[in-house]
Amino acid sequence: MRAFLRHIAVVCTFLIGAFSSSAQINTDQVLKIGRNALYFEDYLVSIQYFNQVIQAKPYMAQPYLYRAIAKLNLEDFIGAEADATLAIERNPFIPDCWEVRGVARQNLGKDREAIDDYTQLLTLIPENRNILFNKAMALSGIKEYDEARATLDHLISSHPGFDNAYLGRARVNIESGDSLAALKDISKTLSINPDATNAYIIRAEIAMRSPHIAESDSVLMDSLSQYPKEERLTRQALSDLDHAIRLEPKLTGLFINRAFLRYRLDDYYGAMADYDYAIQLEPDNTVALFNRGLLRAETLDNNRAIEDFSKVLSINPNEHRALYNRAILYEKIKNYNAAISDLNKIIAAYPSFAGAYFMRFNIYRAMGNLNKAESDYYKAMAVSKKGHRNKHKEQKGPIIEEAPEIDEEEMTAKQFTTLLTVENTADINEEYNTKGIRGKVQDKSAGIEIEKMFAPTFYPTSTELKENSYFMREIDEINATRSLRRNIFLSSVENQISDESVVNSHFESIEYYNSYIATHAQRAIDFFARAMDFFTLRNYEAAIVDLNRAIELAPDFTLAYFLRAIATVKNQSSAQLASSTGGISVQNNDLRNAIADLDQLIKLSPRNPFAYYNKGNLLVEAMDYTSAIAAYSKAIEIKPDFGEAYFNRGFVYLTLGNRQLGLPDISKAGELGIVPSYNLLKRMK
Repeated sequence: MRAFLRHIAVVCTFLIGAFSSSAQINTDQVLKIGRNALYFEDYLVSIQYFNQVIQAKPYMAQPYLYRAIAKLNLEDFIGAEADATLAIERNPFIPDCWEVRGVARQNLGKDREAIDDYTQLLTLIPENRNILFNKAMALSGIKEYDEARATLDHLISSHPGFDNAYLGRARVNIESGDSLAALKDISKTLSINPDATNAYIIRAEIAMRSPHIAESDSVLMDSLSQYPKEERLTRQALSDLDHAIRLEPKLTGLFINRAFLRYRLDDYYGAMADYDYAIQLEPDNTVALFNRGLLRAETLDNNRAIEDFSKVLSINPNEHRALYNRAILYEKIKNYNAAISDLNKIIAAYPSFAGAYFMRFNIYRAMGNLNKAESDYYKAMAVSKKGHRNKHKEQKGPIIEEAPEIDEEEMTAKQFTTLLTVENTADINEEYNTKGIRGKVQDKSAGIEIEKMFAPTFYPTSTELKENSYFMREIDEINATRSLRRNIFLSSVENQISDESVVNSHFESIEYYNSYIATHAQRAIDFFARAMDFFTLRNYEAAIVDLNRAIELAPDFTLAYFLRAIATVKNQSSAQLASSTGGISVQNNDLRNAIADLDQLIKLSPRNPFAYYNKGNLLVEAMDYTSAIAAYSKAIEIKPDFGEAYFNRGFVYLTLGNRQLGLPDISKAGELGIVPSYNLLKRMK
């Protein structure tokens, strides 16, 4: 697959590079290749082709439309909306443009704007069932249920065999509070299409959440008459989820909800098996982990229950239900300090939760710390049931054994110790078996961090989308002089050298420069060249020494400042990694020195976007986010297609809580080929 994508990239490079200017490329051919890539779900590759067509002929509507479709499949709804708008501005008579923008807006929660798009689209293609359906869902989204139901009624009259129309009306009926009508529509859906997964899902959820409504439908209960009345609804919901799982065996939420139903029926083994499989499908699913922790605790598997709650907290440190249950278990295994630590966080978040004070009171008492125990006891009494509080507010005697009843209006332990269910999405995600960048890369979970700094390298690393070696004037000039034994390139991807012969060649190069420098007049370029060898071999300290000398000999040597800034940061990071266990963080002095080098480079070469970009990364390390944004903005001003700078600026905006500015930057980065953008966009939905 990767070889095929590289071939595609080569074809693209040939098509684009074979002409003297971008306006002369064969746009029809490039557009055709982009459409082929789009058809085969190579969304990221297709975007790069459409970018080239847009650059050559920005007045064409089609490349914007196709790029919008690719972004829609990548769940970059902001980018899809923007591209569809540009396509509409160029040709408002292409129906697909309105549809793509309507779908993108609907996914962004812009239901009213989506309705406008669908209304306009229906003037071009009246009675289109998909557009009528989408419009009805958008109307439901803004709670205009009568209009939504009327639209669906019209859709059903026009397309009586369209099963999704009945299912859509069932959703509208549920949202407007008519679950009984919803059940009738679901039954109709299943009569048309017995494999309608979402019909089973929705009916199961009605049975789980509105049992008094579901029970009024005797048809659902006929096949379950042999079971006790209180079990019938649960078993009906269980049967529906069994059907849904057979149709969609990898939808995690189905297993979570089926486990909940099995638990209701005292099928502990079945419930545990479902939670185990849900976690196998999605290892970081906090609902499945939390519920399995509760089930393990109930079966006295305390240590493994603690592991589940701890995993939940590693993903979401503010999950107070997991904290509370872990505290209970810590108390049971007599790890009192850990229990108190968890309870302190609970109390800080819920100061009126009497149950947490009573638990901490019991722990302090078990530890023999009666002063703190007594303080917690009276605090618990103060926030517990009003009548009970009044009864005991004057009591100053010995601490009693049993805690009083807690007010039903307050936060109670029951809220922290109940199994959770999930709302299963009505849109089933497709599965892809291909690797790399093909398909829906937004579903490929990965650790999200800012894109790395750029550095000179002898070994540029290409990706499926681009060479990843950018043009930098200073590097081009030094290569043109043939002063170095190898050409250097610019890359943000650090190459891992594993070939022994390549490693030895750099040691031999260092020996060559040792001899040459010792026997010839000293030149800055020779020290820089040897520093490049040291840098490649990860000997950052030696590289810095040579770069110091190069700058002494040539104070305007821009590349030496550039490389020294990077080597300074890497040298300190590697030293801390070797000497500590507390993680890597660059010391302030090293950050200041590295930033000073980049500032000197900017003074010498004010139009160098990579100097500003690297400075932005160092400012992020220093947590000076405002200055980092300014640095990235300057890099983008100089180099408008700088995808890494867009990604990092967007990342910083999101870190500061500014979604309005952050998400468009991440979308633009994805358009420019920064693959992690789409996973981050999905996480931020």
